[in-house]
Amino acid sequence: MSKDSLTIKDNRTGESYELPITHGTIRAMDLRQIKTSEDDFGMMSYDPAYKNTASTTSRITFIDGDKGILRYRGYPIEELAEHATFLEVAYLLLTGELPTTPALDVFEHQITHHTMVHENIREFVDAFRYDAHPMGTLCSTVAALSTFYPDAKDLSNPELRRLQMHRIIAKMPTIAAYAYRHRRGLPYVYPDNDLSYAGNFLNMLFKMMEQTYTPNPIIERALDVLLILHADHEQNCSTSAMRAVGSSHVDPYSALSAACAALYGPLHGGANEAVVRMLTEIGSVAAIPEFVKRAKGGEERLMGFGHRVYKNYDPRAKVIKKLAYEVFEEMGKNPLIDIAVELERIALEDPYFVERKLYPNVDFYSGLIYESMGLPVDLFPVLFAIGRTPGWLAQWEEMLTDPEQKIARPRQVYLGEGERHYIPISER
Repeated sequence: MSKDSLTIKDNRTGESYELPITHGTIRAMDLRQIKTSEDDFGMMSYDPAYKNTASTTSRITFIDGDKGILRYRGYPIEELAEHATFLEVAYLLLTGELPTTPALDVFEHQITHHTMVHENIREFVDAFRYDAHPMGTLCSTVAALSTFYPDAKDLSNPELRRLQMHRIIAKMPTIAAYAYRHRRGLPYVYPDNDLSYAGNFLNMLFKMMEQTYTPNPIIERALDVLLILHADHEQNCSTSAMRAVGSSHVDPYSALSAACAALYGPLHGGANEAVVRMLTEIGSVAAIPEFVKRAKGGEERLMGFGHRVYKNYDPRAKVIKKLAYEVFEEMGKNPLIDIAVELERIALEDPYFVERKLYPNVDFYSGLIYESMGLPVDLFPVLFAIGRTPGWLAQWEEMLTDPEQKIARPRQVYLGEGERHYIPISER
């Protein structure tokens, strides 16, 4: 008997089964051999919300939630946030390695070459209501891009796949800026490819009458770091959506639109928006104890704390907290920061939160930075989506090229009625 195996005894039949263990897992399909009779379908595992199910192998992102570790392709997130640019990180996620200077020059040119969108896209965005949520506009517009690039349906061609990835990374900030300007009733600003990725996005957001927009270097770098911190996060809800929808071999624009839709929710990409609203509702440091009391009683939800994966301090939150003060020094102190810091202090000392390992996550401080940059709360999930785009695309391509991946189709445990026969409506 191999040491790398699991022996299961079925007490219903007395039969024993030896299942091989690979990388700390057993294959769910190996459970199928456990049956009570020949016509038995076989054993399945039941795992609501996939809390302990690995649906794929991956070489992109490593997380150790107990130790608070996050690495992209082996590189600690802290080092990338301090030293890299967002496009360097995008290149790393897509290719597996950090670029050389010539490779980065080529990659940056490939991205900036595709920042413009068709004028029909501008008209498409114009068709939304004046008060449309930017995330709803982004989801719909990204999906609409699939109709502009019919070559995106050829998923068997690596060069065409890479072309779509460059197009998507390039156009996400443009669409996001259009959604923002439409909401504010402002004319759209076309991309300026002489600027950096983050600088160009700021240009499209904020340029008014000046002939040439010059981004504030502190804000430009802060935005770049925030995009890096959001670039990938293993098999989260939106990444799982990207993989699941992409497994049908739909084009990447449609799959990415599904990922954006998953990110839209307040439990995922909308969490930093919810944090700002929570801090605003609390209103003052003096009101924190009462809010914490209500949160412990289940009357309020403590947004920005806790994470499905992290049972330690989210490493991204440490970077963001430091970044927040750099932005405040440049833009002025966000009055909500005092409430946030005191709320964090209380939560980290209160046995109720400590025992439940409810530490601050990436969303707790990021919204305060965005707000200090002059960005409205409803744009926060859009910014998250821009940062997450390279990760979604890297995960999508990894799924496509993995010979073990088929179209996603989970099983269920049926608990409904047995066979019933139709009764005419007059007899019901």
